[in-house]
Amino acid sequence: MKRKQKHKLKYLFILLILFVGTLVGGEFVFEPFENKLEETASLPIDGSVLQVYFFDVGQADCSLVLNQGKSMLIDGGNDKDGATITEYLKNSLGISKLDVVIATHPHADHIGGLDTIIDSFEIGEIYMPNCTSTDIQFEELLDVIEKKNLSITVPEIDDTFTIGSAECTIMNVDNTEPENKNLSSIVLRLAFGKQSFLFTGDSEEKNEASRTWPKTNVLKVGHHGSDTSSSQEFLDALQPEIAIISVGRDNSYSHPKKEVLDRLQNIGASIYRTDMDGTILITCDGTENTISTI
Repeated sequence: MKRKQKHKLKYLFILLILFVGTLVGGEFVFEPFENKLEETASLPIDGSVLQVYFFDVGQADCSLVLNQGKSMLIDGGNDKDGATITEYLKNSLGISKLDVVIATHPHADHIGGLDTIIDSFEIGEIYMPNCTSTDIQFEELLDVIEKKNLSITVPEIDDTFTIGSAECTIMNVDNTEPENKNLSSIVLRLAFGKQSFLFTGDSEEKNEASRTWPKTNVLKVGHHGSDTSSSQEFLDALQPEIAIISVGRDNSYSHPKKEVLDRLQNIGASIYRTDMDGTILITCDGTENTISTI
């Protein structure tokens, strides 16, 4: 009984502080909650399974794939995310080398943090599309690649490589319209046992209509849930069981779009969003996927 009273008093005290703050400052401003990567807890790395992190980096993209001691980073968030991601990879996950880094396309919300990340780790291969930009983030990325004497691989459709025992295939990369950098996005399919993942960058409906697509268990939804992507025909072909949307809370683009959410729900996909769920970890044993939000 005493313990309950103590908690009640503590709660009232917090409310009193907020009320006083309102009187003193004239207005109490409530900032919308935003998950911060540095505040998330880590889970131990298990090399016998595939672990795929979809990091909460706001209105940006950054994913990490781990298997059998090998690692692949897909995009690096905005410029401000570079140091946070670096600290998390080093201190929470104990990573010292990134075997593969993929910059899906040269937009700041995908490559902004990559210069800091690449400068902080031993790097294996770097995959980038044949697409350039005049943005400072792209120049900084090229500078650090040159500084570390690294080379860039420009992938072609159907190129393959492995991360541990996971098989990766380049499904799409389009350089025919350089003015639309979204179309240049590297689209990567990863297969692990009976499970498969599709990482789409900011690819659009034109990319989706350019080929046939095999069924995929986990879809990293294109372009933060924009209606430029995720056509009905594309989703009907993939039939994803899990859909991951990397998106910022209360973003100015109104992502994800309602029509995209409706399409995903109508095909029976379970939807996870970084703006609501924070950082998302999928652990795959090759047969089943287990989802943790951290």
